[in-house]
Amino acid sequence: MRTLPAGAPPRWVLLPALLGTLLILLPVTAVLTRLEWVELPVLLTSAAAVDALTLSVWTALAATFTCLLLGVPLALLLANARFRGLAVVRSAVLLPLVLPPVVGGLALLYTFGRQGLLGGAFDLMGLQVAYSSLAVVLAQTFVAMPFLVVSVETAVRGLDRDVLDAAAVDGAGRTGILRHVTVPLILPGLVSGAVLAFARSLGEFGATLAFAGSVQGVTRTVPLEIYLQRETDPDAAIALSILLIGVAVVVISLAYGRPARLAER
Repeated sequence: MRTLPAGAPPRWVLLPALLGTLLILLPVTAVLTRLEWVELPVLLTSAAAVDALTLSVWTALAATFTCLLLGVPLALLLANARFRGLAVVRSAVLLPLVLPPVVGGLALLYTFGRQGLLGGAFDLMGLQVAYSSLAVVLAQTFVAMPFLVVSVETAVRGLDRDVLDAAAVDGAGRTGILRHVTVPLILPGLVSGAVLAFARSLGEFGATLAFAGSVQGVTRTVPLEIYLQRETDPDAAIALSILLIGVAVVVISLAYGRPARLAER
């Protein structure tokens, strides 16, 4: 007779668990059934869709690279620093996780916009950040970086300190330990964080709209194109939505499948 693990939940949790699953799957299924699938290639190859897809992919990649460049060092410091006010700093770094994206977009606008805090400095350099493709990258980075920071910081905090101490005793410097010991050990968390940051960047809407606007080929990403087309061309909006659902499935598989396999090695 098969026995359940000691920590298995009681049977009554099955019903709410199923209801929770249905709450997520039913809306997704409804979207998938609203379109004639033979029309999908045509809808996804329209000029507006191609422009939105191209812009979304390269800006999401740029934002992910920026998150890696800035977020990994930040996560390392948060995981190892010990000072008063660390909790406040961590809360500030993770603020975009709970802040409404449109508020984040307004904050970016009041910082980098022409009338913003740094607007005068950018005007002197002949740069316009707001309502440009750069604004899209900044908005995506703003909302996506906490996902990377949380993943990497959690991975660093889970490291075996004895291994790091042993590397230091052997004469390895801090950079050497980081490169040859820390990074390989936190690789699953790093990969997971990068994939989640890319997914969050790809699906960003509110901050992008508030800070970058919606200009085809310049700032109109896939989520903005879906919002625009939902009234004028619902089939196009559904097609792009299905594409994002497919990307989300791939992202979840990469974020929670591959890192887990790496950790088992």
